[in-house]
Amino acid sequence: MKKKLHFNSNTIHGGQEPDKAYGAVMPPIYQTSTYAQTTPGGHQGFEYSRTHNPTRQALEKSLASIEAGKFGFAFGSGLAAMDAVLKLLKPGDEIISTDDLYGGSYRLFTKIFEDFGLKFHFVGMDNSQKIEKFINSKTKLLWVETPTNPMMNIIDIKSITTLAKTHGIMVAVDNTFASPYLQQPLTLGADIVMHSATKYLAGHSDVVLGSLVVKDEELAERIGFIQNASGAICGPMDSFLTLRGIKTLHVRMQRHCENAAAIAHFLKKHSKIEKVYWPGFEEHPNHGVAKAQMNDYGGMLSFVTRGGDYNAAVKIIESLKLFTLAESLGGVESLAGHPASMTHASIPKELREKSGVVDSLIRLSVGIEDVRDLIEDLKQAIG
Repeated sequence: MKKKLHFNSNTIHGGQEPDKAYGAVMPPIYQTSTYAQTTPGGHQGFEYSRTHNPTRQALEKSLASIEAGKFGFAFGSGLAAMDAVLKLLKPGDEIISTDDLYGGSYRLFTKIFEDFGLKFHFVGMDNSQKIEKFINSKTKLLWVETPTNPMMNIIDIKSITTLAKTHGIMVAVDNTFASPYLQQPLTLGADIVMHSATKYLAGHSDVVLGSLVVKDEELAERIGFIQNASGAICGPMDSFLTLRGIKTLHVRMQRHCENAAAIAHFLKKHSKIEKVYWPGFEEHPNHGVAKAQMNDYGGMLSFVTRGGDYNAAVKIIESLKLFTLAESLGGVESLAGHPASMTHASIPKELREKSGVVDSLIRLSVGIEDVRDLIEDLKQAIG
């Protein structure tokens, strides 16, 4: 039995071993759809690459390892991974989700799966007591996103999972914003952890990929069946690139966190900034939970200008020179976005604004550049 590794070593070695054919340190890219058999059913563990592929398998072992799980699954995107989770449910089942979440998640819930008979409740999860009144015999899943996108709300995973267990409800946590470097939801009682691995796990804005990790073998069998039967798998090249990204996750996340902290404090002191949303501030509503639950506060933050509106937000974003105006997050380069018209445009305006996603809100994905250059860029853009 191998000695358990600390996280920084686990990102490099967890679940990995040299390739058995030639001893390659990095898993080769097995760019193949099928595998030779000596007799019908006589193969070396691989028959068809929708079902299993050696490169994808190496990634899935790494994913399980860094999330303190036993079984990892890699998909074509984060939404494909979410799609697989929802296929565990049946018409008539109910799901309670945080009300501040990625717009694509909301769209998948309301525009696709509501038509198949699932019912969704969108609730503020900053306090588990708010959730309890929505729980009934039909409730089968709690969908948690923490920190939330883009308001940086913090949800107490342990409190949520404790509540769920008393009712026999499954808990899935979208860990995209935090990454397993900052928190590992399975260790806090969650049943499923999900990632848009496009973001921090791959880390270089060159891959679209999603993942699920679980501990329970029966649940893993169900997800594995759905993955194979539905076929929303990732290819070997994307698997390779994501695995390569994971190997530097710990050093990248350290710099993301350091830079975001410096920028959050800079913006907080700026006379033209009304509010900064970042869980590292002591006055953040759930700062205590973040401090206990996370190893640091992440590379994401949002802010609004003082007395600003849509035009003021757009002017700032368009004036940035080092930050790139783009969708997505979690890459080595810094990105700026306007949630109301970009990542969260699929959420109705009244619901967006109720959760704080107003037209003046700007979201930053802070990269790993020299933070002095990033601050100078923000200074000239804000004015």
